[in-house]
Amino acid sequence: MHSLPMLWVLAVGTILFILPAVFAATYPVLNESASTPLNISSADVARQLGPQLSQNASIYAEDDPRFANATSRWQSYSAPNVSVVVEVGTEEDVATTVKFANQIGVPFLAINRGHGTTATLGRLQNGIEIWINQLDNIDVFANTSTALFQGGVWVEQVMATLLDAGYVTATGACGCVSLLGPGLGGGHGHYQGHFGLITDGITSMNVVLANGSAITVSENSHPDLFWGMRGAGHNFGIVTSFHVQIHRPAVENWYYAIYVYTEDRLEALMETLNALVGEKQPKELSYLGFYLWNTSISTTAPVLHWTFYYIGTPEDAAPYLEPFQALGPSFVTDDIVPYPEVPNAAGAGSRTPLCGKGLTRMHFSTGLDKYNVTANRQVFDMFKEETSTPEYTENSVIGFEGYPLQGFKAVDPDSTAYPHRSDNLIVVAIIGYEPNESLDSNAIAWGNEAVQVLVDGSQGRNRTTYVNYALGVGNESLESIYGYESWRLEKLKDLKRRFDPEERISFYNPIPL
Repeated sequence: MHSLPMLWVLAVGTILFILPAVFAATYPVLNESASTPLNISSADVARQLGPQLSQNASIYAEDDPRFANATSRWQSYSAPNVSVVVEVGTEEDVATTVKFANQIGVPFLAINRGHGTTATLGRLQNGIEIWINQLDNIDVFANTSTALFQGGVWVEQVMATLLDAGYVTATGACGCVSLLGPGLGGGHGHYQGHFGLITDGITSMNVVLANGSAITVSENSHPDLFWGMRGAGHNFGIVTSFHVQIHRPAVENWYYAIYVYTEDRLEALMETLNALVGEKQPKELSYLGFYLWNTSISTTAPVLHWTFYYIGTPEDAAPYLEPFQALGPSFVTDDIVPYPEVPNAAGAGSRTPLCGKGLTRMHFSTGLDKYNVTANRQVFDMFKEETSTPEYTENSVIGFEGYPLQGFKAVDPDSTAYPHRSDNLIVVAIIGYEPNESLDSNAIAWGNEAVQVLVDGSQGRNRTTYVNYALGVGNESLESIYGYESWRLEKLKDLKRRFDPEERISFYNPIPL
């Protein structure tokens, strides 16, 4: 057997939302050179806005040591340009900051964990970042089987806190990202066979609108906006807190198994995965697979790295995993771990290289109903050729997300703005490298080409782009992101005209008026 290095792996729901945070009792005079388009300096922001905020809020600019952490990005390409960070301490601080930004004519962007990958975020220039990382409270209500999360909570925190109270809920698969960011665009994850998407479990949201007013959105309060917030929510407001459904877990320990194959197993692997799609895949089983380089196994070609997750015991998982063991993997490892440790144990947690920030990561994705074996061989060969140079080798993958479908498909497709419930699988190409503008155009060209090969092999299906995986450089149509049914975009544009007519919240794959 070969020992595996720390592997660069993907997890669902890597994409996210941006929100508020911290303010000292005395307001510092900040860098006068960090100014807004109206020549309002960061010191002016502190003097004018500071007294209106809570005691736990902070305001700072680039000369403050906290600024780098507050503005760090998982995706360095086309990052938002921030002049001033307002780290809010309360939900009310968010509304106050939005009203202030509107008053002085400065754009604003709410951020939580900094994992949003779309290039449209770079349209924010000389703006105010509303950082919501301090809004991380979790309240559990056993009598209603719900929890109230503030907007700044994140996956590993939610997993651990809820399990301590005897509950679980739908989350993304990557442990370091927020819960809300992926949830506003849908939110795929291992529990979707049980509970559907993250967004399917949200029962209400407290939202600050573009004009600074705060409202509650639910099936009974602004139900039309509630529809739009679940699937296209990045377009309409800043969610400061939200109620979600929670559930008693069947087990508290999960089993996972990693199989790594050489490229000669590709066709057999894809056929075996296709045999799982649909009802044959139990709601307890999911996987994340990758084409990636691992020179401890092969120095001449990428390998096929597949991690299977099972909500239960190895014995229960065995009938489903035996066909993959029979393919003759070059490396196998498995373990049983407590549920909150699953992301880190399997390479997709806050303590793994996946969650490191500062790289350029070009994203290209599509949904599929099944794998076209010939198309996947073609994409593998493209990946092998294009990533054989050192610039791309370490941080590039083609990712395959296979989550159970029972809870996901049980939701009425028309009941939320999430448009892709006919998809069974997600494939995402991530081209990662140290920031280097000379590599960008080539990465965009071949990453988009690779995904198009999969679309062309899908027997007439349209390309469907998960909004949280959209790159936003013009390679995805609005219809591919928000749905091909004409009524969906019409409804979303109507909501935009009503709730954000001046397009102030339009930095995340925006819906145009």
